[in-house]
Amino acid sequence: MEANRLGPALGRYEFLLRRIHSLTGLMPIGGYLAFHLLTNASIVDGVEVYQRRADQIHELGVTTVVLLLEWPIIFLPILFHGILGLVIVSRGKRNVGDYPYVGNIRYTLQRWTGVIAFAFILWHVFHMHGWFKSAWWVDNVVRPLGGGRFDPHNAFTAPQAIQESLAVQAMFLVGVLASVYHFANGLWTMGITWGVWTSPRAQRWANLPCAAIGVFLAVVGVAALIGMMAADKPGLGQTQSVRAQDAWSVAPAPTDLPNVEATNPASAVRSCLQGPSPLDPAPTI
Repeated sequence: MEANRLGPALGRYEFLLRRIHSLTGLMPIGGYLAFHLLTNASIVDGVEVYQRRADQIHELGVTTVVLLLEWPIIFLPILFHGILGLVIVSRGKRNVGDYPYVGNIRYTLQRWTGVIAFAFILWHVFHMHGWFKSAWWVDNVVRPLGGGRFDPHNAFTAPQAIQESLAVQAMFLVGVLASVYHFANGLWTMGITWGVWTSPRAQRWANLPCAAIGVFLAVVGVAALIGMMAADKPGLGQTQSVRAQDAWSVAPAPTDLPNVEATNPASAVRSCLQGPSPLDPAPTI
């Protein structure tokens, strides 16, 4: 029934588009969701550790992060998956009230959590990054609307933006949980779509790993949110000490530093004229 209703909207490419839609939900979107939640959960260990994670990502450079990673691998697949998902939701038949079975409830939740997750992602990216990096856009659109709050060189700006109000925290909680459910339940439906588990018994067993993934990511996401809400602004010395630890690993050891006196001709001449100090130990024969 749903395929027939989608026919006029997707045309003869419906089968291909639905398969690409299914694949992008797993990779790169699902993979990035897990990576993003795990990265943000590092705030539990302190703002300094979270800053280090942000530095590791943004040390790749603007060209690599924005042009080669964010848009081709993250944003464009999310836009494709979200827009096509909205078409699927708008053309699907809603009958959960007439048939309140578990499978039908999951089917309905899959659609509505997809809508919530897509809206949340659009808001979240604008709230933290502003969508685009051009100076005109940032000055005339992003800043006046309260977006672009995250500064990768000052990672505390992320907790600071979340701590602004209970409304922002509630939006993050609902958005994260909706995204996790949509991904975890989507793994289960993807297995059916691609013929990985087709029998009723196989589908029942497939619920276990999909649910485990969902619970794990939900715990990670909630922990990250709680860590953001409880984070305190680090002192300048704390932030510098973390970065100094990374710099010290490539800095020369104290024993490798040059002898300043030996490389200073004036000091060498004075040492020769003065002779040995009376306090120096006598040479042994």
